Amino acid sequence: MRWQGQWVEDRLGIGLEGDASLRDLLGLALRRNPKRAHLLVSQVLGKHVPVAPSAVHGSGAGLGRRVRALLGDEEAARAVVLGYAETATGLGHAVADGLGLAPYLHSTRRPVPGVTPVGGFEEEHSHATSHLLLPEDPALLSGDGPLVLVDDEFSTGRTVLNTITALHARFPRERYVIVALVDMRGPADRARLTDFAAGLGARVDVLSLASGTVRLPEGVLERGQELVAQHDSVPTALPAPPSRRGEPPRRVDLGWPTGVPDGGRHGFTPAHRAALDEALPAMAARIAEALPADARRVLVLGNEELMYAPLRLACALETALGGPAEDQARRGTDRANRVRGCDGAGRGGGAGGHGACVGETPVDDPAAARPASGGDRVGGPGAGRVDGPRGGHETGPGVRGSGPGNGRADHVRGRRAAEASGPADGRCEADGQAGGPDAGRADGMRERRGTTRSGPADGRHRADRQASVPHAGRVGEACERGGTAPTAPTAPAGSRIEADDQAAGPDAGRTESIRSRRATARDGHHPAVDVRFSTTTRSPVLAVDDPGYAIRTRLVFPAHDEPADGPGHRYAYNVAGAGFDAVVAVVDAHGDTPELHAPGGLLDVLAPHTGQVLLAVVPSHTPKAPTMPEPLRGPAFSSYGPRDVGWLLQDLSDVTLEAPTEEREEAIQSGGAHYAESLPVEYQPSAEYQALFRAALDASAPRMAHAVGVVTETVLAERSPRPVLVSLARAGTPVGVLMRRWAHHAYGLDLPHYAVSIVRGRGIDRTALRWLAAHHDPADVVFVDGWTGKGAITRELADALAGSEEGFDPRLAVLADPGHCVETYGTRDDFLIPSACLNSTVSGLISRTVLRSDLVGPHDFHGAKFYRELAGDDVSHDLLDAVTACFPEVGERVSRDAKDMAAADRTPTWTGWAAVERISEEYGIHDANLVKPGVGETTRVLLRRVPWKILARRGADADLGHVRLLAAQRGVPVEEVDGLPYSCVGLIHPRYTRGATGADGTAVTAP
Repeated sequence: MRWQGQWVEDRLGIGLEGDASLRDLLGLALRRNPKRAHLLVSQVLGKHVPVAPSAVHGSGAGLGRRVRALLGDEEAARAVVLGYAETATGLGHAVADGLGLAPYLHSTRRPVPGVTPVGGFEEEHSHATSHLLLPEDPALLSGDGPLVLVDDEFSTGRTVLNTITALHARFPRERYVIVALVDMRGPADRARLTDFAAGLGARVDVLSLASGTVRLPEGVLERGQELVAQHDSVPTALPAPPSRRGEPPRRVDLGWPTGVPDGGRHGFTPAHRAALDEALPAMAARIAEALPADARRVLVLGNEELMYAPLRLACALETALGGPAEDQARRGTDRANRVRGCDGAGRGGGAGGHGACVGETPVDDPAAARPASGGDRVGGPGAGRVDGPRGGHETGPGVRGSGPGNGRADHVRGRRAAEASGPADGRCEADGQAGGPDAGRADGMRERRGTTRSGPADGRHRADRQASVPHAGRVGEACERGGTAPTAPTAPAGSRIEADDQAAGPDAGRTESIRSRRATARDGHHPAVDVRFSTTTRSPVLAVDDPGYAIRTRLVFPAHDEPADGPGHRYAYNVAGAGFDAVVAVVDAHGDTPELHAPGGLLDVLAPHTGQVLLAVVPSHTPKAPTMPEPLRGPAFSSYGPRDVGWLLQDLSDVTLEAPTEEREEAIQSGGAHYAESLPVEYQPSAEYQALFRAALDASAPRMAHAVGVVTETVLAERSPRPVLVSLARAGTPVGVLMRRWAHHAYGLDLPHYAVSIVRGRGIDRTALRWLAAHHDPADVVFVDGWTGKGAITRELADALAGSEEGFDPRLAVLADPGHCVETYGTRDDFLIPSACLNSTVSGLISRTVLRSDLVGPHDFHGAKFYRELAGDDVSHDLLDAVTACFPEVGERVSRDAKDMAAADRTPTWTGWAAVERISEEYGIHDANLVKPGVGETTRVLLRRVPWKILARRGADADLGHVRLLAAQRGVPVEEVDGLPYSCVGLIHPRYTRGATGADGTAVTAP
């Protein structure tokens, strides 16, 4: 039998190099794709080639068992499996089945209303590139356990790198496992993954059934496109046997179990799997009962991303009608694919990890002389080596594996061994599917000939008879052997799907009928029913009627699931001419549309090529809308009054989050932690410092009242007459309360005010945004902060709200804008704002906000603590009352200055950011995040971080008394500087570890 890539190899020189088993696993075809001319057609995937479902599921489950062995049960239970749409949705799910302990999610190209994507990425060489991640519970991806990424082929690796890059930025983890049927990376692609993992600081393992490369001669893309155009221009059609269009399509009521999703689009857990396993035999019995009594060859046809549910139904049907082959196949794959993972003692968990992971094959296995299937491990520089059953060899720094020749298709060998020992009942066993579309043809499947000879001479139009039908010209079906789809004829009267009366019968009678059919098959009176599985696809591939080509026929029909990218053609390959007595089309409820049933639709184009079309509809899983949390209010949370502010936060008061300042600084600067994952120990002010605060408040209250009035008047005039104030906790919250008080003082307005969390590098609280959008018009929302420094939070807010579906305005309103970063402000002077002098005791006794994945779920608000125990030191209301008392005296000046400001040019110049970059370079810091400009930011450095030195503008002593006191208490030098655009600038220790001493930042050995 010719290899099903020979036609392409002969004409274009494209070939497979590497493991000898590659030709058993893959054929070649050409496709209409401007990025890559060839298509690797898997013989065990169940996408383009109808194959035994047990082999499809067994291939993935075997890989999943290898992943579990590699990780160990403890890590496997913490893992998440992620499959790629559309081709690998079923494969990924089968891997999750084999792993057994982990939930599963697959990417999707179908947006779902009400479900917010938690991520997305691009597949560069695909026909349709954009992927969405839509878990019902976004916490599915927020853990730090291993992430197992599954695709049918691992070619360049760019898609996987895009995925990991996108997810690692939000949910960093230490370990990734890449699983594919075939690993076809070249040396440059392998080196790229090694470097990528080293830069990430994570371990990356690669598992596959076989490995090698694709030989691509120069100019092959252009030549391939020419070849596709040539063969598309002269189509030859396959005649459809008239006897095949008889029975109208019939609907089978599956009795799908309540609460079980239709697949992994929104997540699928081990509990879902158990419920499905229990329900499968009864569902298979319903399908079997609806089949024609004399059916001997049946196709279960999935639909694009809907692969897993049809696959499991097909496996159960295979078992019910004379199988399963999977038991034999699994015994073979378990032997050939048995892999023992690293024992944990030497396993590296990131860049620089060491240790050997052994691929072990029992000595009595016939495959023992061959290396275990592919096992690259990438763990950063010096990650180690792999020792196979014949010993190990180095493949380069950080890569584990034996290169080409290592990733043997042990699964195929195992299936062959199982087939040899299986019953000689004429079934088309697992290895038979390597024949692909020729499986039902006289020149393609020797075992089918045996089956035909032993079967009844019933005169049906069998696959081997179809193979001899001359190509008499185009007929009115959308079936092609190398051509464009003709228009399908109008379906005959009565072709609409009829209810299957038998499907409504009792399960007991149905099961008894299935048992009878299985017993008959075992007794040898009739051959077992040959069940196959494949799915439709959106990918256009050239069909060529040649035994050396992987895609022999093509059915074309319109999309019937209302795709987001608009209507278009869909395809079913190698179905026509394969001699199926029945085709069971499985769709989800979303795809059960008029287009499915219309003339020229999927059901209509299938009908001429089979004796019976059955339709089984799986309910589309609709994720439940998450319950919105409610704002927290005082006095239960904070010392502010309940109408002063609603905190869109969760209360973490009972969680120990504080860490010593030096310990936090070392972790933050080393990259080991983010500043929002812990809290500094609350500063307890001395009597001297409290006296400074009182003096500063008395001196600054009128100035602060004036700035509050100006910014509030500007917001009311330019943004909204009834704004919803949303302060950025916590520096913005006292300002938001005061703006609310000004609006009531001046106009009698009772403005709503909320506090939300925003975290540099992580963005704004998305749950809080959803709450605001659900309760207020986003156009009325005005975000408020205390002051700008260099403008980092201003930029963070703009980035977080860019292109937001809700329509929030990213323009920030602040009390003071010394950095010239915003256009809505009360003043641009860098003056002492008394609320910057203290921490929680001037901000309603609320901590800085916390964002940590083990505490904050995807539907939770960010967290904070309420320091009730500090109530005796609370001066929050003292600040509010002192500033509010000055409102009457500044009223006239506020009115005048607000009008002047409205006419002024307030375009942000970002002079503060430029000054910060200059200071960073002048002082050898080279990190703008360690330069904190302005009185407020400098105060924060002294209260929360490890300061290096303070730069003070000469002559700015009036606002710097508390800064000089704090600096003296911490032994930090204050350097007088001329021409500084801020009153002062705080510099965080640029090379801090707990062994670093000295004000000059020189690192020394720790004692």
